Amino acid sequence: MDKRQFLFGLLFASLFGGIIALGGYKLMEPDTPSYPAAIENQNIRYSNFTMDTSEVVIPQGLNFVFASKVVTPAVVHIRTMYEAQSASRGGAQGPFDELLRDYFDGQSPQGRQSAGSGSGVIISEDGYIITNNHVVDKADEIEVVLNDNQSYKGKVIGTDSQTDIALVKIEANNLPTVKMGNSDKIQIGEWVLAVGSPFGDNFRSTVTAGIVSAKGRNINIIRDKNNLQIESFIQTDAVVNPGNSGGPLVNVRGELIGINTAIATPTGTYAGYSFAVPATLVKKVVADLKEFGVVQRALLGINIRDVDSKLNEEEDLGVLEGVYVIAVQEDRAADEAGIEKGDVIISVDDQKVTKTAELQEKVALHRPGDKIKVQLIRGGKEKTVYAVLKNTLGTTNTVASSNNFIISGATFEDVSKKDKENLDLEGGVKIAKLEKGKWKDAGLKEGFIITGIDKRKINNVEDLSSLLTRTAPGDGLLIEGIYPNGEKAYYGIGW
Repeated sequence: MDKRQFLFGLLFASLFGGIIALGGYKLMEPDTPSYPAAIENQNIRYSNFTMDTSEVVIPQGLNFVFASKVVTPAVVHIRTMYEAQSASRGGAQGPFDELLRDYFDGQSPQGRQSAGSGSGVIISEDGYIITNNHVVDKADEIEVVLNDNQSYKGKVIGTDSQTDIALVKIEANNLPTVKMGNSDKIQIGEWVLAVGSPFGDNFRSTVTAGIVSAKGRNINIIRDKNNLQIESFIQTDAVVNPGNSGGPLVNVRGELIGINTAIATPTGTYAGYSFAVPATLVKKVVADLKEFGVVQRALLGINIRDVDSKLNEEEDLGVLEGVYVIAVQEDRAADEAGIEKGDVIISVDDQKVTKTAELQEKVALHRPGDKIKVQLIRGGKEKTVYAVLKNTLGTTNTVASSNNFIISGATFEDVSKKDKENLDLEGGVKIAKLEKGKWKDAGLKEGFIITGIDKRKINNVEDLSSLLTRTAPGDGLLIEGIYPNGEKAYYGIGW
């Protein structure tokens, strides 16, 4: 064999060995897909890949798009106008100044009209709209602007300052509506949406999302002179700003679970938490306003406070949650049911109550004459009683928008609209009939309109009843008022 043949054989053997080695390696190599295949199999996409999620069913129903589409058409923007002489009362005045100011809050110079702004939600095809009382309170004109920019004149059907709810009506038909939900069933941590018009016209139909942060919150924002305010707010972290007042809080199914009312803020704008009146309470208030023009207030007739560890220790209650009865008003529902001072109420109609806000809400869902089941703890033992609720006048009757109240020989009624206009009064109580008793003995005459007692305004018979039922025997009262001829008078009466 010559040298050339030897080199050729060596090269062939090397090449053949390499092929054999490479083939063996490929046979033993793991079955790894190529890079493009790996991307596809692992559902990895480039960052610029877009996808329409509006029709995708998100786990646990977290589809904000669906709820937004359902609710937004039924959310309205409310504009209010106040005459020059009412400039100081425009916008969100009173207790809502600090926590929730509407975009235009009535700070116009003297002699000019002032304006206010808020939101609302349509609940019936024929034009009934829920909003906050503080959005429309004392407004001279109300304009309701729909989501499609149609504008209507709004009429107030009724208001309730004690829950801060108002019912407004526009003359229209076939309107989009929001379905009423059950706020009792919502859970802490559940997703919710707030819809409204923050900061006025520029941001109408704004949708924000958050979760339910807490329930049954009492934030001491609603102040009622008769101490009948009801605060059992749903707390959320959905962004709510001035102008959102009166707009809906909805669940992911687009059902109304609350009316956005207030925000906790040191600045006047959103700072983390917002508060809504629960839908179950709203539904009852609205039904009363539609049927009677006023809310049918049902009361147990007790003074209460939350149970805490300190009170438990001081009174040896044996419980850390519940509502402690400080006092029981005579001849009221609790008194007749056998509830006593020192009792701890733990449930109403088999629904647990752990604090005063929850008890107030449960009772407020009823009307005078309704019977409720009350479970309480007395002396370490559970006890069940049944209470027939009464109104602020101490009866089980429903109350009309013009009330009658009889006490100590005098029949009182709300002052008429005509008398208000003639005498330039905001409210008052008129003596319709006077018989023998302390009122007549004090010198009062029929037709006299009581406008104040002990420098406290009396706007209606509910105010009068609430004040007198809390007046101790032997107390002296200073009565101030006016006769139909414009003569003002003052009387002293011993109670």
